[in-house]
Amino acid sequence: MNDHTPDEPVDVLLIEDNPGDVRLAQEAFRATESEIAFQVLRDGEEAAAYFRQPEDSEPCPDLVLLDLNLPRKDGLAVLEVLEEELDYPPPPVLVLSSSNAEEDIAASYAADANAYLTKPDAMPEFTSMAEAIERFWIDTAKQPPAPA
Repeated sequence: MNDHTPDEPVDVLLIEDNPGDVRLAQEAFRATESEIAFQVLRDGEEAAAYFRQPEDSEPCPDLVLLDLNLPRKDGLAVLEVLEEELDYPPPPVLVLSSSNAEEDIAASYAADANAYLTKPDAMPEFTSMAEAIERFWIDTAKQPPAPA
């Protein structure tokens, strides 16, 4: 992960326009053992602007949760901006979408998403997914070091 240490909260950038899904995600991650600090962006254009800021103006999140169906600029376009703007190594980007369409899944991975997750319908499943994200992406996975 980015510069996260066990004494600091995990910085999660949630790019989601649906207030209900924002609430579900925040509540689900409250059930995990990690302290999570959420920043929420509500559309793709806002997300693109966030990642186009000078590197020292906004810290890079430890993890990005990205919806595909966003207003003004969709999630696939946001993935393109991430590829253009973020230094290596970028934070893990997990697409979190209600779509099960194979073309959305394939396009997300082709655009360098680290994982594609389908949004659960109920809180217990959302909590299980948040716990799985915590176990793998926060507690276990290691990001490559920045090149010298």
